[in-house]
Amino acid sequence: MDADLRERVEREAEKHALLNAVKHESDADVGAIMGPLMSENPAFREHGDEIPGVVGGVVGRVNDLAYAEKRDRLEELAPEELAEIEAEDEEDEHELPDLPRAEEHDEIRMRCAPNPNGPWHVGHARMPAVIGTYKERYDGWFCVRFDDTDPETKRPDLEAYDAILEDLEYLGFEPDATYRASDRLETYYDHARKLIDMGGAYTCSCSGEEFSELKNDGNACPHREKDAETVLEEFEDMIAGVYDSGEMVLRVKTDIEHKNPALRDWVAFRMIDTPHPREEASDYRCWPMLDFQSAIDDHLIGITHIIRGIDLQDSAKRQGFLYDYFGWEYPEVVHWGHVQIDAYDVTMSTSTIAELIENGELEGWDDPRAPTLKSLRRRGIRGEAIVDAMTGLGTSTSDVDLAMSTIYANNRELIDEETDRRFLVRDGTEVPLGGSPPDEANPPLHPNHEDRGVREIPAGDAVLLEPADLPDREGRIWLKGLGCFRYTRDALQYTGEDLDVVREGEVDVVHWVPAAESVPVRMRTMDGDVSGRAEPGVADLAADEMVQFERVGFARIDTPSDEADGSETILAYYAHP
Repeated sequence: MDADLRERVEREAEKHALLNAVKHESDADVGAIMGPLMSENPAFREHGDEIPGVVGGVVGRVNDLAYAEKRDRLEELAPEELAEIEAEDEEDEHELPDLPRAEEHDEIRMRCAPNPNGPWHVGHARMPAVIGTYKERYDGWFCVRFDDTDPETKRPDLEAYDAILEDLEYLGFEPDATYRASDRLETYYDHARKLIDMGGAYTCSCSGEEFSELKNDGNACPHREKDAETVLEEFEDMIAGVYDSGEMVLRVKTDIEHKNPALRDWVAFRMIDTPHPREEASDYRCWPMLDFQSAIDDHLIGITHIIRGIDLQDSAKRQGFLYDYFGWEYPEVVHWGHVQIDAYDVTMSTSTIAELIENGELEGWDDPRAPTLKSLRRRGIRGEAIVDAMTGLGTSTSDVDLAMSTIYANNRELIDEETDRRFLVRDGTEVPLGGSPPDEANPPLHPNHEDRGVREIPAGDAVLLEPADLPDREGRIWLKGLGCFRYTRDALQYTGEDLDVVREGEVDVVHWVPAAESVPVRMRTMDGDVSGRAEPGVADLAADEMVQFERVGFARIDTPSDEADGSETILAYYAHP
């Protein structure tokens, strides 16, 4: 092998070694790069016996570099291949598929369109989690549009508008704009008038039963052929509130013989006698159906992509007739299946939760038994943990199951390293201490962070143990931070044995609190309230601080002892194991 060839081999080997190392974020492997090297350079094959020796030396030099140095060197030698690797890595990091035809839009614009009939339950988090994540990926835009045009059946809750925006903020997102459909009635009326002028809508006074029979038989409504002038006059009477509820509707002309009866001449506006709870909208009686209102808004706001449930496929088809009349291009649509969430006895339904609160079966939207975002927030679960779990479900059209344990695992990963440890004993059994044990225990605040220091827990004359931790007669246990004790003569006698008895598996390690100097705690859980006593230092924790009660789980301090109900009892909300 001459010098020129050797230089070429070294140059190509360095590139492939760097590609291998950077792609796998590890040392390059000679065997792994030989195939691509020889395949790209057929001229090397006749020197096959000598090539591995040269490559081995190059790989050794590459592996001596730090990762950042490897990447910088690869950027010099093969910037396009480096870009491909990093693009693949970025794609692998995305649990959500790319949006359809995203590259055809100057800006990705999406909307979250809640019905403001109450704060969000856990299932509601999926939409903002996915939309917010797509916004970040594409540097796009998204809005919250409150679809509040049903003041009767899905009557808005005036407090829900702000509550939903607070839930969105908790999840970590801020909308670029916020709309209330009930502020936009005149806009919907104007487009209905235009549709009537086109001959695309008609007023109908058939009863629901009468029209249903006609529709299902593929027969036209007798009002279908009214002239536009009459239709417009009657629609103006609808707006003026001349008709009572159920007396008149405005229908969109579609195909009365369409194979799907649900798409035949669907209702665009109806009369509702119940005033809207918002004062600004309380005088209106003619209200658009969601398919009409949403279709108009999506176009005017410039929505490029809609995500909706698979059960709403007919909505896109109904709205398609409107878009055809107006000559608009329909947004891209992603349909997904429903998400089912375990762990709750309460149905994932806003109206059901509201009813349980009204009946006193739940104390509020943040009751730990309620499957709501407000409840998770009060328990100390971070919004990011919920978002990661929801985006992990993807956008499959199949129904998907989400275990709350996934959210808990995500949250544990976020808070574990920063959360100090403490002892809490539930329903404690008092046991005297004997045998001259240490006066004080000093377990670490965090097992992985010695720099945070230790806790100072006085032992006193007796301790509280959870009943299940009390050993059999003459049995031994290790009180964490204090030492080994034998249960004899109705007391725990200090033995003075070292930690080897634990390492050898002979003695269980248990948590405890001093009987005299512990502090009372009431911990709210999904299964009801739990009473216990905690080590003294818990009294110094502030509201919103997270704590891990060892062998119990993570909890959020809700009300410190100096703010509690006057009994010095600390109120905590249980998060998860």
